[in-house]
Amino acid sequence: MNAFEVLGLSMDADQAQVHAAYRSSVKRCHPDQFQEKEQQERAQEQLIRLNLAYEEALRFAAQRQVGFNTVPVQDAKTMAARLMEQGRIENALRQLMRASEKDAEWYYLQGEILMRMRQYAGAHQSYREATRRDPDNLQYRRGAFEAAKAVKKHAQPLQKAADAISGLFRPRRKS
Repeated sequence: MNAFEVLGLSMDADQAQVHAAYRSSVKRCHPDQFQEKEQQERAQEQLIRLNLAYEEALRFAAQRQVGFNTVPVQDAKTMAARLMEQGRIENALRQLMRASEKDAEWYYLQGEILMRMRQYAGAHQSYREATRRDPDNLQYRRGAFEAAKAVKKHAQPLQKAADAISGLFRPRRKS
């Protein structure tokens, strides 16, 4: 899961939303709330995941707000598509987030990027929003269906373990 998913947020959440979601999540899983050692250990693991997600999401939200000016939606989509073709997936997502507004095609493109990043739940949400905005577009519906299948497939415990292991050996591209 990506940082925004861990915090239960959409990818376009701002810093205030990230902070509020983090505080709310920490209150629910803080280890001091549990008496049993096993529960405390699970809560501690969850707290570590939350802390890492919070830092990453906050950094990404700040970068989006401070480091980038907005651009017309068509320019953002064109540049993001070009970056995807070059295999620069994370840069494509950053570029897409610069869009001054969002339309159905924007959400579809975000879904495509998230699928390539193996963030299937986020991709599914993006495709569904694209479909909601343009219900007659079969390409958007197909994307939502494929993402839903990926979510279901990768939610299985053995598949999660295989994904985690393969992620350790997958070379990371510099963005």
